[in-house]
Amino acid sequence: MALPIDGFYTSGDPRALSILAKTLYRELRAGGYAEKDVIALAAELLGIVTSEVKGRRGKAGE
Repeated sequence: MALPIDGFYTSGDPRALSILAKTLYRELRAGGYAEKDVIALAAELLGIVTSEVKGRRGKAGE
């Protein structure tokens, strides 16, 4: 599964992340992943981002 990530996202194009999300979803589903697997992946990504943001907030308050 090769995703078009390199050079794909530019902050000037608000559609870029939506297109990337749809592409990722389609590729995962085509690769045999179930909807529950995609939901689990989304939850893991949110958890990682949440931890990173919390970590930055904690360091900023020190």
